[in-house]
Amino acid sequence: MTVDTVNKKQPLSQVLNAIDDINSQDPNLIDIDGEQKPKELVYGHQMTACLDKYWPEANELLQIAVRAQHIKRWHLKRAEFAEGKAGYYAWRIAQGKFHAQLTSEIMKEHGYSEDEINQTASTLRKEKLKTNSDTQTLEDVACLVFLQHYFDEFAAKYTEEKIVRIVQKTWHKMSAKGHEIALSLTLPDHLAAIVAKALA
Repeated sequence: MTVDTVNKKQPLSQVLNAIDDINSQDPNLIDIDGEQKPKELVYGHQMTACLDKYWPEANELLQIAVRAQHIKRWHLKRAEFAEGKAGYYAWRIAQGKFHAQLTSEIMKEHGYSEDEINQTASTLRKEKLKTNSDTQTLEDVACLVFLQHYFDEFAAKYTEEKIVRIVQKTWHKMSAKGHEIALSLTLPDHLAAIVAKALA
């Protein structure tokens, strides 16, 4: 690896480390192999692992957006917004703007251009889904990580009818490549049955 290649990678590594530093402060812990770890720190690395596996050619702005998908997510609490669907969507939009703003500040500190920062922020706000490839890939990765790591726990909280509707809505947001990858995943039988019912 040349010196130029190392220097080019440094800002990316620094930004990813800064995102990890923030997410390591998450007060919400989850059990990973018997060890309690900050939830959003784990999530960020699950997102990156999925991107690396299925989109190894991803540009560095997308790599940043994927890692920052839930940066400091605990800061804006769902309970601070109105109940119901409208309140939920308001919370989701506010989260996207918050993630974009915080990530923009980190990128600026590490020498990224205004255009690069704006591109990444747009991706994090999920703008132009279906027409912007980076936004679409971020959505695909988020859906795949949900199916792989969080679907089982989530499904246990709701009726099958509601879960089927959620899977259908999730499926609609994914690309053809995302669909192909999702169908290749090995899910527990009860979850696979729900997916099959949703897609029937």
